[in-house]
Amino acid sequence: MTPAGNKLAAPCCKLLAHPLCRPRPPLPPWSPTFALSQTRPASQRPTGKAAARKKRARSDFRQYSLKDADQFALVDAMRYIRAFEVGRPPTSAKYELHVKLRTQKSGPVIRNRLRLPHPVKTDLRICVICPADSKVAQEATRAGATLVGEEEIFEAVRAGRIDFDRCLCHVDSLPRLNKSGIARILGPRRLMPSTKFSTVVRDVGASVQDMVGGAEYREKLGVVRMAVGQLGFSPEQMQKNIKAFMASMKKDMYLLSEKAAKEIHEVVLSSTHAPGFSLNGDFKSVNSVSLTEMGA
Repeated sequence: MTPAGNKLAAPCCKLLAHPLCRPRPPLPPWSPTFALSQTRPASQRPTGKAAARKKRARSDFRQYSLKDADQFALVDAMRYIRAFEVGRPPTSAKYELHVKLRTQKSGPVIRNRLRLPHPVKTDLRICVICPADSKVAQEATRAGATLVGEEEIFEAVRAGRIDFDRCLCHVDSLPRLNKSGIARILGPRRLMPSTKFSTVVRDVGASVQDMVGGAEYREKLGVVRMAVGQLGFSPEQMQKNIKAFMASMKKDMYLLSEKAAKEIHEVVLSSTHAPGFSLNGDFKSVNSVSLTEMGA
């Protein structure tokens, strides 16, 4: 090759040596097997300890053994709770009872309303929707209702004046209540009368008497809670309230026994600012203080 030919061949060799000019290997033909081999493998099922933990998922609420737990008589628990509430007004703090149940997570729950022998909250403002000049309104007022009427109540609610804590409606006034348009105002506040919650009644006087000083309790996450007394209550008053509450709750458990088995595991007494004290079922112990000192 002449010198001129070598000069022409040198740039061509450099061009063929460039990576972009090198021949590529042929691509494999497409097939389902090849496409599946290129995808990420699916997540595998849990094995070993992870699978065992999944199989052991509890269907009931966990309750710990009370074998080594410290439990107290009612009088002693009240004494310790009052020590935590020193300096507070007797009506500002409430005794609360927590009843822990052995029950299934997916079963029906306990829910009811109870009037205690010694009401905890006595300043409840009750409204009764009925004709203001009717016999029903007179019975409601005698029973303790603070507000009765129809159109005057509807206008006050529309104007934003809700001067009551509970609301009842007589069955004859229910059509006027439904047409008043106040359901969108009372509904979010849980004040709208409803047959589902037994707040649309015929015997207004008895319902108001039952509601004054009454309280609701409901099971949540296997625990039923209810305020059972004020801080100034004596041990005897607390005992009567606790007995009434436990009797009502046991009745509710019996009514649900065909649908779900429920058993009482532990009863705990606490207050607004004090921790809980597990009760052993006794009224007082050998070292309990006198009832006179407790009532002071």
